[in-house]
Amino acid sequence: MLRLNNIEVVYSGVILVLRGVSLEAPDGKIVALLGANGAGKTTALKAISGLLHAQEGEVTRGSIEFDDRRLDRLPPEDIVQLGIVQVLEGRRLFRHLTVEENLLIGSLAAGDARRGASTRRDLEQVYYYFPLLKDLRHRTSGYLSGGEQQMLVIGRALMTHPRVMLLDEPSLGLAPLLVAEIFRVIKQISAGESMAILLVEQNARIALGVADYAYVMDNGRIVLDGPATQLAQNEDIKEFYLGLTQLGERKSYREVKHYKRRKRWLG
Repeated sequence: MLRLNNIEVVYSGVILVLRGVSLEAPDGKIVALLGANGAGKTTALKAISGLLHAQEGEVTRGSIEFDDRRLDRLPPEDIVQLGIVQVLEGRRLFRHLTVEENLLIGSLAAGDARRGASTRRDLEQVYYYFPLLKDLRHRTSGYLSGGEQQMLVIGRALMTHPRVMLLDEPSLGLAPLLVAEIFRVIKQISAGESMAILLVEQNARIALGVADYAYVMDNGRIVLDGPATQLAQNEDIKEFYLGLTQLGERKSYREVKHYKRRKRWLG
């Protein structure tokens, strides 16, 4: 199990971004991390994956543990070796390489020296979850659509044999039908591989639809958490994140913005 224990994160030695964040991501479960832009969600993911160090960030208090081993003192390459991989926002690919070449890089990133049949099985596993990628395996990845690229970066992460996958805004910029398909596969991967998935997502409706548990962040703190089905019925969540009143009517942006100043969980 992945655990964050009351962590604080500081950038450049002076900017406090996370303020005592604690959360858990059990094996085989999807955990959603919700919140407005700037709440600290992506910083939490980078604290886990070790990518904070590239941005002059540091965990200054608390601990991050995976199977009782401290992660916050390890470099990113060692964290990947332990089975934790982050899929960054923005679908970052080697755009001049083909789909299959991008997937094979996932094995190299994990330090996987295996060749032949084992690598082929890994590729077939990715193609099982994303059949479209098999049809596109010889296509230059820079010419893929946004949805195809999102499938590819998740598939490349699968090639590292992760036990925990950190997904940052997988729905960003995608059409609703593609979003639904990608989240269906995310749920299938978590169940089929007994993989913990920590999901940062602005689309609260679809995130709560696939997650087992969810945390809400505001200003660097966890302000609300609970089973996803329970939070989906919470009036604060419905009003602020889903834009619905207690009667189920959709509120205007102006009314939701006003609500942002009076969140009851901070009262």
